[in-house]
Amino acid sequence: MMRVRTRPDWDTYFMDMAVLASRRSSCLRRAVGAVLVKDRRLLATGYNGVPSGVTHCEVTGCLREKLNVPSGERHELCRGLHAEQNAIIQAAFHGVSIRDAVLYCTNLPCIICAKMLINAGVRRVVYLEGYADALTGEMFREVGMELVRMEEPAP
Repeated sequence: MMRVRTRPDWDTYFMDMAVLASRRSSCLRRAVGAVLVKDRRLLATGYNGVPSGVTHCEVTGCLREKLNVPSGERHELCRGLHAEQNAIIQAAFHGVSIRDAVLYCTNLPCIICAKMLINAGVRRVVYLEGYADALTGEMFREVGMELVRMEEPAP
């Protein structure tokens, strides 16, 4: 019996990559993955965790939990970087322009990441889950950033 193969559409294909990237996360609270894409070509990936060479929170413990910081607040009180920040940094580190790129992310970017994405020239954000930051949506609408919420990709 011949099995019918279903090819994923482009958004699903790249979101699957973001989900895979999230598996590298070293954050104890939330695993987030991100990929930057332009012209259907992968430019950079990122996941949330501490900077290179810094001891992982799995060893030190979560600073945000120790300080009882609620999700979506006081982003500076964390040893880690967000997946979107790491993707932007990786592109910059390797000299890759992300102007007019699309970000695929497992979570809606926080306002700090949103401002970075706007200034980096990203034109579209596709995400899976919400995030406790209404200002992100407001700013994206103000600058005409396309924002798309996807359904969870099938396993």
